[in-house]
Amino acid sequence: MRFPILGAFAGLSLLAIPLAAPLAAQAPSEATKPMPRWAFADSDLEPEDGYVFGQLGNGMRYVIRSNATPEGTALVRMEIEAGRLDERDNERGLAHYVEHMAFNGSTNVPEGEMVKLLERLGLAFGADTNAATAFHFTQYMLDLPRADEELLDIALFLMRETASELLFDEGAVERERGVLIAERRDRTNYAAIAAADQIDFFVPGSMLSNRYPLVDREDVDTATAADLKAFWQRTYIPANTTLVVVGDFDARAVEQKIRAGFADWQAAPDIPQSSAGPVQPDYRGASEIYTDPALDAQIAVARLGPWIDRPDTAENRREAVIRSVGYAIVNRRLRRLTLSEEPPFRGASFRTSDIFEAGRQTSLTVAALEGDWQRGMRAAAQEYARIMQHGVTEAEIAEQVARRRTALENDVAGAATRNHAAYVNAAVALARDEFVPVSPETQLALFEQAVADLTPEAVIRALRGDVIALDEPLIRYQGRSVPEGGEQALREVWNTAVAMPVDPPASSAFDAFPYTDFGEPGTVVSDTLGEELGIRRIVFDNGVRLNLKRTKLEDDRVRVRYTLDGGDWLETREDPSAIALAALLPSAGLGKLSADELATVLAGRNAAFRFSAAPDSFNGQVTTTPRDLEVQLQLIAAYLTDPGYRTEALVRYRNSLQDYFARLRATPQSALQAKEGRILSDNDPRFTLKDEATYRALELEGLQAAIGDRLARGALEIALVGDVDEDAAIRLVAQTLGALPVREADFTTPPGARERSFTSDRSDRVLTHTGEADQGLISFTWPTTDASDPDTTVGLALLRAVLDLEITEELRERLGDAYSPRVTSNPARYYDGYGTFTVAAGIDVERLDAARAAIETTVERLRTEPVSDDLLQRARQPILENFDNALKSNSGWMSYVARAQSEPDRITRFLAARDRYNAFTPQAVQALAARYLGAGDAVVITVLPEGFADASQ
Repeated sequence: MRFPILGAFAGLSLLAIPLAAPLAAQAPSEATKPMPRWAFADSDLEPEDGYVFGQLGNGMRYVIRSNATPEGTALVRMEIEAGRLDERDNERGLAHYVEHMAFNGSTNVPEGEMVKLLERLGLAFGADTNAATAFHFTQYMLDLPRADEELLDIALFLMRETASELLFDEGAVERERGVLIAERRDRTNYAAIAAADQIDFFVPGSMLSNRYPLVDREDVDTATAADLKAFWQRTYIPANTTLVVVGDFDARAVEQKIRAGFADWQAAPDIPQSSAGPVQPDYRGASEIYTDPALDAQIAVARLGPWIDRPDTAENRREAVIRSVGYAIVNRRLRRLTLSEEPPFRGASFRTSDIFEAGRQTSLTVAALEGDWQRGMRAAAQEYARIMQHGVTEAEIAEQVARRRTALENDVAGAATRNHAAYVNAAVALARDEFVPVSPETQLALFEQAVADLTPEAVIRALRGDVIALDEPLIRYQGRSVPEGGEQALREVWNTAVAMPVDPPASSAFDAFPYTDFGEPGTVVSDTLGEELGIRRIVFDNGVRLNLKRTKLEDDRVRVRYTLDGGDWLETREDPSAIALAALLPSAGLGKLSADELATVLAGRNAAFRFSAAPDSFNGQVTTTPRDLEVQLQLIAAYLTDPGYRTEALVRYRNSLQDYFARLRATPQSALQAKEGRILSDNDPRFTLKDEATYRALELEGLQAAIGDRLARGALEIALVGDVDEDAAIRLVAQTLGALPVREADFTTPPGARERSFTSDRSDRVLTHTGEADQGLISFTWPTTDASDPDTTVGLALLRAVLDLEITEELRERLGDAYSPRVTSNPARYYDGYGTFTVAAGIDVERLDAARAAIETTVERLRTEPVSDDLLQRARQPILENFDNALKSNSGWMSYVARAQSEPDRITRFLAARDRYNAFTPQAVQALAARYLGAGDAVVITVLPEGFADASQ
């Protein structure tokens, strides 16, 4: 069975993915793999009813599932079991290059037309049309906004074109080369380079290391069309391919289409994928120190071992549950330390996971405090020793069982309304990881069977049997500077810590949630039903507003959102950091419970608290179930009435500041974000990043003074969307939030809060970054207007979509200078007369002048010429499809239910938006461009590598 790679280099975007089954490297002349076989054919687990599994005579497999959530839509995925591990030594980077060429011409689709065809049909490139390349697979993705026969036929046709009909025209290959190089340039930063070094250290000389996508490990710069075609022909074969189609259609009809479209694809020899190894179990005792000015301190302690073949069977899943509970308990203990008043580290994790099928790795990773790595390493090592020596407690097992049982029971209750993505993910896990897609009921039953044997003895026995003992471990330190004492000190601290005697774990059981009585239940004074979208609007006698929308889109799920008066408007020019600590409120706990205690008390309950700031309000959104709606509302009421303001949250915040500021200029993007607010606002302190000392001096007493009155008295609007019993919900809100003291009736606007200006200084600005020497960035930002006029707001959104297509065509497709240029329009809802329109792109520093000229020429053309009807259609159609599908999910509904009383215009605008978009003509788009994107009106910011400007003079 194939599992995700985790270990010491977990969490990296290129590695935190399920990994395929690499075999010994073979030359093309060697024996080929047998035809692929479904994992359930060799398992005692039965796949859930409803899937259609098939295999064509050429070896291609497919999975189809009819599903109506969201209704009238579909997802199509083509999984090719070929990626970076299939590259030969002269083909490094070609798997990704081939993925790009799939959009650049095939037998029946001219170069550049595939994406345009899909845009006309309502699929936005990047959002609905995408692809991904990993070490062991390449996947092509189409999200269909309509499951009609025409669009499905086109989707299957394009997948077949990609599979067997790509042309690799030499001119197209050369044009796309610049895009590949631009993408690699944009993604190469301090974190990616450190990740490569980490892999090099833990699995030296491995294919995993050799195929990591860095500039010196790729042949993209020199690959020819013939090279690409040879790789594609060798790896894109039926036996390597699984097609997954899930949506609102008849599955058997789709099966006929697949058979008709792919049966004549010729079979070809299937050469096994190269091993990700070698992984050396005897590799031990080595140490490494890696430094970079932008890196947080991190210590990874690991040992390697041989891979264990665990096919997907009922018994192996039972054993996996027991093992995973053991690992979860260790990580819960480590998490508890981070929540203490004096945490020894910022975070830590312990795990054992597969490195493909080449080996396994047990790792203890510590995100250390800068300058205090010894304490963090010592504390983590002692927790490792504690679990291995003393095992686990009944209370710890009970907490983990409660969490997992609740999650599985939720899956069962919501099974009938799973969305397309859930079925697609299950099908891909079958094809890629040999994981049988059983029903939620079966998964819960397997869990309960495991729980029957879940004693402390069984858990520690399973954990000890799985862990690769961290004796003479590999130790790697990364950070901004060499730790005092170097490699010898690292090993001495580890050896001393694991040898020290440790006490057994303390018991950690807590009573029930103590916040259940908020006084006399509130009384409903107003109850109306909105005519437009059927949203029920209720007002309680204390002023709390409740908006209800019952839907049938998600069984057993209720989305809860609160909106509380306050937000960014509480910050003034005189006190611009008043709510800078607001995000700490949840982790600062409650008066009666710390954040750590709260996590244990609520184990197995679907309840959480979020607290975010918008310009005019604070808000938080969570998903619960009907049975836990009461405790969810009690939790929100508890935070409003008895916030803890505990200092451990402030300690963690301060511990993160030095790391944040150390990497502030480490990339062009972060350097721009750090200064852009100051530049555009003429140093308005409300929109300017302060220095580290200012944030370090903040105290929770200041936050309490700023938001305390809002928590107690501010206008409050609650929204509930989903599988909600309206009468029960009204009663529960009455008993909790409706029982609170009287609140202000309306959301307030502090004096001067709506004032925000855009700088009048249009001179060019130059910033510098400390990242890679070839990375540049250019940004144009024009002032526009606020969102008070819906026609202008819609028009600017359409202009953004048009310019996005034009800029992408110019910078990416024609010049090959940018991978993902960005165009945004942000008319402000809460600042009078204020809005921005931005075009930005990461560019090779030597090509910045050409990119600037291209952007200016493109914008000038929009100002002076109407766009074509086709371009307008390609820009508009994906937007219209989004509107058509907006209310097919509870998250979509929440956008309009959340403030149905305080901002009802959101609903009226939504209902009129489609007509407004359709009313815009090419001439109207041109007029908006001429009005708002004037030549010389933008603030142009260029970000250069530090020292580049001086060196170029």
